[in-house]
Amino acid sequence: MSDETPLDFPLDYSRARADFLGAAHEAGARLRTFVLPGHRGPDGGELGVDTAYLGPADPVKLLVTVSGTHGIEGFCGSACQTRILLREGVAKAAAGPTTGVLLVHGLNPYGFAYLRRVNEDNIDLNRNFVDHDAPPHNDAYEAVHDTLVPPGGGGFAPDELVADLAALRDRLGPQRLQEAVTRGQYRHPDGLFYGGQAPTWSRRVFETVVAEQMAGAAHVGYIDLHTGLGARGVGEPIFRGGRDTDAHQRARRWYGEALTASEQGTSSSTPIVGNTATAVVAGLGADSRLTAITLEFGTQPGPQVLLALCADAWLHRHHAPADAVRSDIKRLIRDAFRPDDADWRGRVLRRAREVFDQALVGLADEK
Repeated sequence: MSDETPLDFPLDYSRARADFLGAAHEAGARLRTFVLPGHRGPDGGELGVDTAYLGPADPVKLLVTVSGTHGIEGFCGSACQTRILLREGVAKAAAGPTTGVLLVHGLNPYGFAYLRRVNEDNIDLNRNFVDHDAPPHNDAYEAVHDTLVPPGGGGFAPDELVADLAALRDRLGPQRLQEAVTRGQYRHPDGLFYGGQAPTWSRRVFETVVAEQMAGAAHVGYIDLHTGLGARGVGEPIFRGGRDTDAHQRARRWYGEALTASEQGTSSSTPIVGNTATAVVAGLGADSRLTAITLEFGTQPGPQVLLALCADAWLHRHHAPADAVRSDIKRLIRDAFRPDDADWRGRVLRRAREVFDQALVGLADEK
């Protein structure tokens, strides 16, 4: 398949996984699968995390991409990874004497399959990489939880929820509200951005992948693929850290002026805790260098994305609503994290290719 051939984003997890595995096989990648125990997909199929590796057995330099950390966002990430595998020349570029490419597909397969950002236990995987014996506090979330996830057993009232969220936004301001909601919280299992009380299965799998497939590399470029923040169709590289003081400067060389940083207030993302890059920082060798980003693709304005998240939390709490209500909420979620229009898909795939190539060039320039 040519890199210019249109590629539809798959409509379900099973198709996305099959496309990825097929492309990986065609590219000659080495595959590994971790099956999620105790759960099946909506179609009864297996749920799992798959890794595809191209390159030498012991790479000095390694480019890693991850999809599906936030479940439903995996439709975008999976399509980007599949396109990487289908590109002519990618296998050749990764088959040199020093450089490898590792694609981690569907890190949160349950959320991917069931159209949720969170996992099988309502946990936000990208807030789970913390010390659960001393979890971070988020007092600001305590003040907004009951608005985001209203108590009681009433029916779904979207107009009322929209009004309540607007009032909250007016009172706190958009920035403070985003900081309170998205930073991560560890006290409300039914709430938004809940980081859990122990390492999840997906976290343990990822830590295994880091230890067994990343730790030996001297230079690691890391890209976690996400949707839902920023301007529609724009792929924003958000700095997520490194293991040396030059990491931010190095990331700026790779990705240019487009690079942003939450901690510096230049990003569409406010500061968060417990993201996947934390495991990479902890798991690499003592002398390894890491250049980590989130590649975030914008979809809808923030208020609409937050509405979709609140509606999804309501649906999780009320397990058997009317089919029409469930359908409406799932449509909100899809629109917020997997827009169904060709222009958006095309912009995403082109930008993903650009950033992937920037990372490969950056790695090649590292001494």
